[in-house]
Amino acid sequence: MTALRVLLVDDEPLALRRLETLFGDIDGVAVVGSAANGEEAEERIAALAPDLVMLDISMPQKSGIRVAADLAVDPRPEIVFVTAFEHYAPDAFEVDAADYLLKPVRFDRLRQAVERARRRRALRDAADRLAGLPGPDARSDAMWIQVANGNLRLPFDQIEWVEAAKDYVLLHTATRSYIHRISMTALEQLFDPDRLMRVHRSAFIRPALVKAVQRLGKGLIALEMEDGAVVPVGPSYVKAVLARLGLD
Repeated sequence: MTALRVLLVDDEPLALRRLETLFGDIDGVAVVGSAANGEEAEERIAALAPDLVMLDISMPQKSGIRVAADLAVDPRPEIVFVTAFEHYAPDAFEVDAADYLLKPVRFDRLRQAVERARRRRALRDAADRLAGLPGPDARSDAMWIQVANGNLRLPFDQIEWVEAAKDYVLLHTATRSYIHRISMTALEQLFDPDRLMRVHRSAFIRPALVKAVQRLGKGLIALEMEDGAVVPVGPSYVKAVLARLGLD
């Protein structure tokens, strides 16, 4: 297994040293550098092309949120935000962070975040190798997905939630996730909105599988699905989602 290349960014030397120590006990990772502010982080990302950036949010001059929002490198590294403040969570989800860790960082949460970033990275790498996928099924109740040994017809009724991944989407079912090259706008035209509802520019969910609603403050929410996934709801979708769930 190729080591996941990690860049650490924090303006607090003690926080950097703690992360370095914790990463020393995680297999399959290599810390390739560090940065102490947003400008340095952008320079290191461009020079080192890390797979994962552990990014502090509160830094002088340029915050971690702005660094992530301004990233123009391709391939874009996975981002895991690290902060002492919970109220930044909505902003972190808006820039497609893989995870969000509170200080002091616990080892179990860090390892979980790294594995999630690794899984997302692997899915994106796999997407880059796919080309010429067949389009949606003519009956409009399924779509064809390319798999290792050919093509699979995936019924829309099996899709539990969807998240965007660059030019692709990840289609999550009860048993596995599939990657497919299609835009979120095109999916919105295919899906029955009574069964698969758009809740974010980067996400659809099946309302019947929402287990809990998390209140994030400032009127923002996230949805906890039956499979344990937490899907953020875009600000412009909150009112419609709450109404659909009978919580308005």
